[in-house]
Amino acid sequence: MGYYNDLSQVERKRSGSGLRRLILTSVTSAVIGGLVVLLMVPTLSSSGYIQLPEANEPDAAGDISGTPAQKLVAQPISVSVNMSTVEAVEKVEDSVVGIINIGRARTNPWFYSTQEVERGQGSGVIFEKKNGKAHIITNYHVISGAEKLEVALPSGEKVSAKVLGYDMFTDLAVLEIDGSKVMTVAELGDSSTLRVGEPAIAIGNPLGLEFSRTVTQGIISSLQRSMPMDLDGDGQDDWELDVLQTDAAINPGNSGGALVNIYGQVIGINTLKISKEGIEGLGFAIPINDVKKIVAELLENGKLTRAYLGIQPYDLTNVPRYSWKEVLNLPNEVVAGVVVRNEVDPFSPAGKAGLRMYDVIVQLDNKPINNGAQLRKFLTLEKKPGDKVKVTFYRDGVKKTVDVQLSRTPEQ
Repeated sequence: MGYYNDLSQVERKRSGSGLRRLILTSVTSAVIGGLVVLLMVPTLSSSGYIQLPEANEPDAAGDISGTPAQKLVAQPISVSVNMSTVEAVEKVEDSVVGIINIGRARTNPWFYSTQEVERGQGSGVIFEKKNGKAHIITNYHVISGAEKLEVALPSGEKVSAKVLGYDMFTDLAVLEIDGSKVMTVAELGDSSTLRVGEPAIAIGNPLGLEFSRTVTQGIISSLQRSMPMDLDGDGQDDWELDVLQTDAAINPGNSGGALVNIYGQVIGINTLKISKEGIEGLGFAIPINDVKKIVAELLENGKLTRAYLGIQPYDLTNVPRYSWKEVLNLPNEVVAGVVVRNEVDPFSPAGKAGLRMYDVIVQLDNKPINNGAQLRKFLTLEKKPGDKVKVTFYRDGVKKTVDVQLSRTPEQ
């Protein structure tokens, strides 16, 4: 063992000595090389091979400091900030107004006396100005139940508003005000060109007029969302609202406000958000292309003209499962559809075509119909009074089809 210990000590001594010589040689070479280059600088400069910066002349970075020490000091600069988001907001913000829903309430429990009270506040977008009047888009639920409506302009002045038309299912309404004090009209964009991930700016009055024309920014999270809506509170969805999804903050009071793209064009009307504990960034807006079509008809007729089938729909999924076999006699492959739960008027379109109570509709024009909301949506958006529709249904377990001539809904 002593032999191996002595040998290792010799090797360490040899390697240490060699390393010191290598380091000393490298340092000496570097010093000599630097001195040679320093001595040759004047010769190379006079020959034109290199060019030294003149004192107090700007270098490539634009620095005019005269000494190296001065170059270490930060120089003040002036920056012009001109962001696209700022320009978009400035273009449209004065077209976003507040909507004040005014109703009546009893003032004395002993006597039937009432007074006007504010029932709620929302937002709206001025989209048109002509013939001395200005027209505003908002949500139906913002004006629902109002005895009177007022519009708060960007100046803070309040003016009375008239309802020109509304539709509960699509949650849209059109108001009219005196246009003499309206200076800005929003430009409506094209929601068909939107892409997931592009910027989206929400403008409205969250929590009331105290925070009027608040601006929040996010992105378009999804282009195709369908939100079920139970409008009469019976536990059954009455409509499926097609909406854009955004993570731009939308709060109570934003309803009816503008969802804007980076060019300052309105691409949607803010309508709702998911408000559950632990959930953030789920806001929804009605695509502006849908809004344009609906608003045009509301301006012309005051309401949407719907095709009428003449049945009272009930979702099959709400029917107890034992009745699927015992009452409806459905085959196993049928798991969704619309049950006709009323005695069909023989003079209605459905009655004339031979549809009966307890028939289960599964398709319209070969498109699957899973619930009453889809049936209403199909008749509203894809059909007009006078059109024909092919109805596929089951009766006593047998699949049948029939053509139905649609009419106008009786209340219209």
